[in-house]
Amino acid sequence: MLGEYDLVIIGGGISGASLLYTASQFTDIDRIALVEKEDEIAAINSHHTNNSQTLHFGDIETNYTLEKAEEVKEGAEMLAGYLENVDPDREMHAKRSKMVLAVGEKEVEKLEHRYHEEGFGELFPKLDAIGREEITELEPKVVEGRDPSKDLLALQTPDGYVVDYGETAKSFIKDATNRDGVDVFTGTTVENIEQTDDGYVIDTDDGWFEAETTVVAAGSHSLQIAKQLGYGQDVSLLPVAGSFFLANDMLNGKVYTLQMKKLPFAAVHGDADVHDASITRFGPTAKLVPALERGRIRTVGDFFDVFGLNVSSFLSYGNILADRILLPYVLKNLVYDLPEIGKRSFLPNVQKVVPSATIEDIERAKGYGGVRPQIVNTKTKSLDMGEAKITGDDILFNITPSPGASTCLKNAFRDIQTVIEFLDDEYEFDETGFRAATIGQFPRKEKQSISAQD
Repeated sequence: MLGEYDLVIIGGGISGASLLYTASQFTDIDRIALVEKEDEIAAINSHHTNNSQTLHFGDIETNYTLEKAEEVKEGAEMLAGYLENVDPDREMHAKRSKMVLAVGEKEVEKLEHRYHEEGFGELFPKLDAIGREEITELEPKVVEGRDPSKDLLALQTPDGYVVDYGETAKSFIKDATNRDGVDVFTGTTVENIEQTDDGYVIDTDDGWFEAETTVVAAGSHSLQIAKQLGYGQDVSLLPVAGSFFLANDMLNGKVYTLQMKKLPFAAVHGDADVHDASITRFGPTAKLVPALERGRIRTVGDFFDVFGLNVSSFLSYGNILADRILLPYVLKNLVYDLPEIGKRSFLPNVQKVVPSATIEDIERAKGYGGVRPQIVNTKTKSLDMGEAKITGDDILFNITPSPGASTCLKNAFRDIQTVIEFLDDEYEFDETGFRAATIGQFPRKEKQSISAQD
């Protein structure tokens, strides 16, 4: 046996690592373990090449309602505060300008309405509406070569946090393991979980654990494990693989375009890389794949475990993909991975952000991209936006599509309270200390006068 623990966390990505950090630093839970199947922490979707490196606040994501933005904002400020506190030299993150760009009269009207009437200007004190001249100062390539008769407006903020979530996860682990009673097992694959009268027995390829309570934070695999234990029968997944294209030194920060309605995937945007600002990344694309991990054929079988191979799942997929907006979008994204044709097809997405970009300016980012699990509700036969959390008997299952990384500490804040309930309230959570170390470190600014410029 590898050990007896009060809490075992399965999964060493940013979600599992943030929970380990929270449990170890702000509770008095005696014995805690984290189990990760890869040899390194955060080797899959949290790795910096496999996501957009974006810390989502909800300020420039135009597919967010005001209510969702309020929810995401608090979580993002928690993580930003942690990074400001522990990473003053910007080794794990960078802070740059970010904006969402509206081009043409109709888009400008939508963005102005969002900023003034819908309340986003009030919710985000650092967000400003800026016109062509200020856009040019911040992002010259966004204006260069663009039709001067076209109206331009951007909602811009200096809070453009670009995050290496892999290194952040490792920082959480380092903080956690400084405390006695905390163990981390990498290169250890969970093979089976069985419930007992006292909690759970977790079988791995390296031995077995006993746990009073368990949290499964293994991305798409969380649902696979949940289904094996009889939970999540009304949930399936639509795995979406994201790819990127790279260019040299086109943007100084992050530039989004307006989101298409009804699409659960972020609009293509441009980002200066977190570790090398001279590299600009465009994406992500959104290609449906029958696998839980990018480029790993062995996870195709895992996909069918979570798909369910039942009538409800097939009907749900059919209903979702029959949408006259979503289906053409999905088919179009399949083309982007084709040699040469894909690059030419993707170029117009780049030119929405940088009009002067040419086919010679962009190259496919080989080896980049992860799989984002979109939640499918097989009762309503529709996509559910946001995370899925399944609560069982002394066990939690977290499936965290975007913006799960951005809200990892907020999710950990909620989960640790549930864990303590599972442990019969024998332990305490220092909420004050948690907030002081996270959101309490986030730099704020009082709202000044708001003025949109033409």
